[in-house]
Amino acid sequence: MTVETALIGVGSMGRRHLEVARDLSLPVVGICDVREEALAEAGKAFGIPRERWFLDAERLLADAKPTCVIVATTAPTHCRYSCLAARAGARFVLCEKPMAVSLAQCAEMLAVCDEHGTRLAVNHQMRFMPHYQEAKRIVTSEAFGGLTSVTVVGGNCGMAMNGLHYFEMFRFLTDEVPAEVTAWLSPDPVVSPRGPEFEDRAGSVRLTTASGRRFYAEIGADQGHGLKVICAGPCGQLVIDELAGTLSLSVRQPAHRDEPMTRYALPTRDSTVRTESAESVRSTAAVLSALLTGNDAPTGRAGRLAVTALVAAYISHEQGHRAVRLGEELPYERTFRWA
Repeated sequence: MTVETALIGVGSMGRRHLEVARDLSLPVVGICDVREEALAEAGKAFGIPRERWFLDAERLLADAKPTCVIVATTAPTHCRYSCLAARAGARFVLCEKPMAVSLAQCAEMLAVCDEHGTRLAVNHQMRFMPHYQEAKRIVTSEAFGGLTSVTVVGGNCGMAMNGLHYFEMFRFLTDEVPAEVTAWLSPDPVVSPRGPEFEDRAGSVRLTTASGRRFYAEIGADQGHGLKVICAGPCGQLVIDELAGTLSLSVRQPAHRDEPMTRYALPTRDSTVRTESAESVRSTAAVLSALLTGNDAPTGRAGRLAVTALVAAYISHEQGHRAVRLGEELPYERTFRWA
């Protein structure tokens, strides 16, 4: 199937999506950006004729009539452009994360795409990264004994910029949705590298599922190096280093698997698995392929769930770090300054 594709937003992330389209042999029928210099740079780099450059998204959609639209702008315009694409007849929309800057916008995107029969996905790639595909196989094995907690420790990568990815990764590993969120966010906003009009938060977040599985993110504003993910279970511990492309596994020896949890220093079997280091183009290509084929793409509803957990984290922090249930009423119309 030939899927004529258009890009809205051709900054640094949009150019990565153009690499993805090229790698998947998708014909690019138009690119759009409000900055002429960005259009010129992307158009020349990817051989897109000038007549396919647009400064206005509505004009792009009307003239190019794309089957697939990739929205790679900053978050405040995700809702508008995704809805425009659906109303213009696009069958597929891939939106960058965070999906939107309010819960109301998330709901509007879902409603409009459902109304027009448009398949919506959000670019949460971790389920397609070899680190986490292998991690899921390991933590569900008999030797590991199942997953009880996931802890992310790293430099200040931002809750909206990257924390959302790890919320969705936790949901992928557990096949459960978070039920409760508690957060301790940085007292001062973190200025986004995408511009002074945007801001993010560092800090600590705890998610729990209804069955008691736990997720912790420790990405404080006073931390500036590295990122590791630790998965723990009754009989094992797995340390994932995305940047190095390694998974270091330690499990109890078979003879000791039934010993009490208090005996945490029993003899172990240790091994290291090497994968490719974290790389966004291949994993984004996997997301887009899944969207186009209907093969387990991260849906708009998955994107909304990640945003809901982030909104709950803000409310928890603002209300004295209380545990916020995701089923309770959250500020629906409140907008955040995420990029």
